[in-house]
Amino acid sequence: MGNNLRVVTLNFWGNEAPLDKRLALAVRHVRALHADVICMQECRPLDGKSGRTTADVFADELGMHAHYATSCAWKEGEYAGLPAGEEGLAIVTREKPLATRRLELPEARVAETRQLLSVQLATGWVHTTHLHYRLDDGVAREKQVLAIDAELRAIGRDNTTAPHILCGDFNATPDSDEMRFLRGLTTLDGRRTHFQDAWLRLHREPERGDGPDEGITWSSENELTRPLRSLDIDRRIDYVYVTSRKKDGRGTIHDCRVALTEREDGICAGDHYAVVADVQVIADR
Repeated sequence: MGNNLRVVTLNFWGNEAPLDKRLALAVRHVRALHADVICMQECRPLDGKSGRTTADVFADELGMHAHYATSCAWKEGEYAGLPAGEEGLAIVTREKPLATRRLELPEARVAETRQLLSVQLATGWVHTTHLHYRLDDGVAREKQVLAIDAELRAIGRDNTTAPHILCGDFNATPDSDEMRFLRGLTTLDGRRTHFQDAWLRLHREPERGDGPDEGITWSSENELTRPLRSLDIDRRIDYVYVTSRKKDGRGTIHDCRVALTEREDGICAGDHYAVVADVQVIADR
């Protein structure tokens, strides 16, 4: 790890087929990244119902620790006619967590309850989340990011505390009010905050026609996005956020890039590409 923590955020697309092939591909490429933390969204039990999850596979294969929490569960036929199942978030860490937290976010729906999942490492807190996805869900997402910001402040955030790293599938583009709020560019509910967008610390914002090399994470180049082509494609909606940089260097973003774009037999690991960032968590000497 050195002075930096390498964090990967990945929406793994549940347990959709071909699951074994997608898992093997994802594990192989995450191993090559030498990640310290993997923040997973749309994490599900392998059988879709209970027990061993996709995060457990990552942890076992990579010799890491998996912390999973259910976001929502549904009964047979209760959600879009699907069989009974559950879905959650997970954080897979090389270092065993010192503590964990879970916060249920506002605007819960059947099979769409959202949460913030957090683990405390020796170098600070890492969080993962997954916000509502519909194009007209902006107001719901605003409430959700307000709740997330309040939770991080309740845990402890000031000029001396370790940086917080917030990862996830936010289902919102950088120009949305909810993402501009996190970057300190607009006010929501009379409040302001500030997080660094790791991608924007080192790169420009992608433009129409750009691909994953320019920051796109929900891409028309990825065949697995086809079931949700009713949503806008070619967007940057997966992020690594870091609280403000400290005078001692902690919180500095040293690298950020889109990852897991590789294909095997035309199939990617998930319907989202991953984002990997190197965040300084040890003070300058």
